Amino acid sequence: MAAAEFTIIDTLADIDPAQWQALAGDHPTLSYTFLHALHETGCAAPNTGWSPRYLILQRDGQLHAAMPLYLKAHSRGEYVFDQGWADAFHRNGIPYYPKLLSAVPFTPVTGSRLLARTAEDRALLAQAALQVAQQLGTSSLHILFPADEDRQALAEAGYMLREGVQFHWENQDYADFDAFLASMKMEKRKKLRQDRKRVEDAGIHFEHLAGSAITEEVLRFFYQCYVSTYEAHYSRPYLSLAFFQRLLTETPDSLMMVLAKRGETPVAVALNLVGGNVMYGRYWGTQEFVSGLHFETCYVQSIAYCIRHGLARFEGGAQGIHKMSRGLVPTATWSAHWVADPRFADAIGDFLTQETAAMDEYLEELAEHIPFKKQ
Repeated sequence: MAAAEFTIIDTLADIDPAQWQALAGDHPTLSYTFLHALHETGCAAPNTGWSPRYLILQRDGQLHAAMPLYLKAHSRGEYVFDQGWADAFHRNGIPYYPKLLSAVPFTPVTGSRLLARTAEDRALLAQAALQVAQQLGTSSLHILFPADEDRQALAEAGYMLREGVQFHWENQDYADFDAFLASMKMEKRKKLRQDRKRVEDAGIHFEHLAGSAITEEVLRFFYQCYVSTYEAHYSRPYLSLAFFQRLLTETPDSLMMVLAKRGETPVAVALNLVGGNVMYGRYWGTQEFVSGLHFETCYVQSIAYCIRHGLARFEGGAQGIHKMSRGLVPTATWSAHWVADPRFADAIGDFLTQETAAMDEYLEELAEHIPFKKQ
């Protein structure tokens, strides 16, 4: 086997998209288009605190493995919260930023972070990333939402693991939506139907738009709603209209929209990503408040779409215990961490041991309240 050659790049422009896709597979958030669009439209760029430092492994000029890495000046847009760690560094007069991060910006979705064809190359990436963090003089290195095979390689390389939770829906080969409802406990089924009835009584109906069925007009309505959601929370959106336009132009089949309408007037919308037989709930917004509209648009309609099209799983995004009553169940997620200063590494390691035990108990407690009938 040819010798491995590691390089660090700050743009994907010089990488062959086909070689990248051979590593990324069909995961929509790892695609060349998705990541490159984040950078080229300025959403994840140095001026927003995301400086790409991708780790590339080549042999004989061919891409064999890669790791999306960013030099970060803050912890925003990550969905694994380390601000307490940053505060501890600051209180002791030690800079926490810049730090090194492996993640898909603004996207709390599990997927490969060690993009490699073999377990051997995956292990090489995990070790090489540590060397990059040391060479750059960063306080720490964080890998967010890694796939299971990544997590094993990271643990073997000495990273500390941190457990979290999301809520996902799994398709149990439901014949139709009524079969899904029938699998739920009576009180949960009744509540879901009542919520749906309120939306229906408000005169709302839904359209499912996938791929080329999503027009520029609909996309602009979505973006107006997306921005409004952030403004309602007194914050600014991470992503630009240009980013979403790029996805619609270059990878339309990765997009699916749930459009809520009253008559012919759009009222609310949710945008999902699709790939690898999985749908990922990502963004939503509305022009008015209707009781139950958020849950119907974001979760129930997306589940109905997955059943109709035979998709295996719907991941409902970060946080939200309320999602359980809509049929999503608690699912463990992970991150991996390396801290340069041994004093902080020991303290964080002790914290993670306690936090993981508490998270395991929390997951066990949640499992007692899943909305489905016992088998």
